[in-house]
Amino acid sequence: MWTGLMRRFSTEDTRVGSEFDEDAESHHSHSHHHHHLKDGINDVYTPTLRTLSPFRPPPLDPVVLHGYKDNTPAGSRLLTNVVAEEIRTMVPERLRITEDWRLVYSLEQNGTSLATLYQRCRQYEGMRVGFVLVVKDQEGGTFGAYLSEYPHPAPSYFGNGECFLWRASTLTSLPPPPSADTTHLTRSTTLAPPSRSGASTPGIRFKAFPYSGLNDFYINCETGFLSVGSGGGHYGLWLDDSLDVGHSATCETFGNEPLSDAGPKFSVIGVELWVIGA
Repeated sequence: MWTGLMRRFSTEDTRVGSEFDEDAESHHSHSHHHHHLKDGINDVYTPTLRTLSPFRPPPLDPVVLHGYKDNTPAGSRLLTNVVAEEIRTMVPERLRITEDWRLVYSLEQNGTSLATLYQRCRQYEGMRVGFVLVVKDQEGGTFGAYLSEYPHPAPSYFGNGECFLWRASTLTSLPPPPSADTTHLTRSTTLAPPSRSGASTPGIRFKAFPYSGLNDFYINCETGFLSVGSGGGHYGLWLDDSLDVGHSATCETFGNEPLSDAGPKFSVIGVELWVIGA
């Protein structure tokens, strides 16, 4: 009997000891793993790799310009895809995803009359669309405005803070330094990366002048003129009813620089109005 009891206690002690050793080893292993966990407390935090969300929006398709007639000379087409893409980055988000821009009015195709421009815009009354005004002066400069509403004669200013002025100029290369060898120098311009067709296009310096918040003089149209921005006795951009003469100066609405290199008064060579979102 005594021998049996001793054998029983010996077996239980061995089993309990074994379980204690296993628990201790498990705890040590867990502590060792926790010690090497890079959670920002035990070590430098290392974020886990994440896969891209399948709901990420795709890149925008390129702007497509609709409305030029086949017989409209290339030199009379004021808006290029390069400039359109720059303007696109500034328009409201709801219109930025729209790649189809449509020509509403062209001085080259529709005649030199502000009344005609107004008449062709009436179809967009009440629609949540945007308009891009493009002007070319006698110096060859291209500039204009984004309009939150269609241009039309009104007794007071209209529009909202989505409006902005812009200008685009062609980049030219810097002259060579005095020490450079100019024996075989040829005239060159700074070129942008090749387009999808493989042809290079001149580089463009684009500047935009968004709403400053100083006043609410966004758009002012009458039968005798069209203007965008005002304040301080100056218009940001002003065109007469024959679309022959324009003015541009620094104004409070947009805090812009004069848009034309010809000075505060310039001769108008071309005018276009484009609609986005129609």
